[in-house]
Amino acid sequence: MEILKRFRDIMASNINAMLDQAEDPEKMIDQYLRDLNSDFGKVKSETAAIMAAEKRERRELAEVQKEMGDMQRFAVKALEAGNEEDARKFLQRKAELAEREKTMQTSVELAAANTTQMRQMHDKLNSDIGELESRRAELKGKASVAKTQKRMNDFNSSIGGAGNTISAFDRMEQKINQELDEAMSMQELNKNSGTNINDLAKKYDADANVDAELEALKGGANVDEELEALKSQLGKSE
Repeated sequence: MEILKRFRDIMASNINAMLDQAEDPEKMIDQYLRDLNSDFGKVKSETAAIMAAEKRERRELAEVQKEMGDMQRFAVKALEAGNEEDARKFLQRKAELAEREKTMQTSVELAAANTTQMRQMHDKLNSDIGELESRRAELKGKASVAKTQKRMNDFNSSIGGAGNTISAFDRMEQKINQELDEAMSMQELNKNSGTNINDLAKKYDADANVDAELEALKGGANVDEELEALKSQLGKSE
């Protein structure tokens, strides 16, 4: 039957396996529940129809078997009444019913097998729906935690990249500071090198210092002589 072929995969379905393969488990849960409920309605309706068909086949088989029993009873009564021809007719009808019984018995067995399969699918779907409904919150919670953790992992990776950038800036700052220190040192060296070499030499020349002091003394002696000359001119000489 087409209904059995269409829902055969449902019998082999595994909720956890389907969720493991889903790109978005949260959406998959809701979609799977919608599909299950839709399939469950179809299976339930088809199961009821097949169960009704089985009951009908069994009822018709029972009617044929009852009629066969009647034909057997009538044949006995006909013989007891001395009507062999009537008894033959009853037995002929019973033989026809026996052939029909075989065909109907096959139909009943097939209907019973279909009913069993549909009941299994019905119960399987009902169980899956109940399980998924009860685990929906738990599964969605786990999926949400997994998404949050993934975002945090991505964020941490980004922070790690930023840390590398900061380290690069630190190295650049150290290099700039070193270049600045070197430039300032060079400026200081250039400033000291501008001192007059002759003035610097006089600082350490002892002879030059003595000559300067003698010149100062000589200057003092000339002043005394000039003072005495002035006093003589004024008549104040001693």
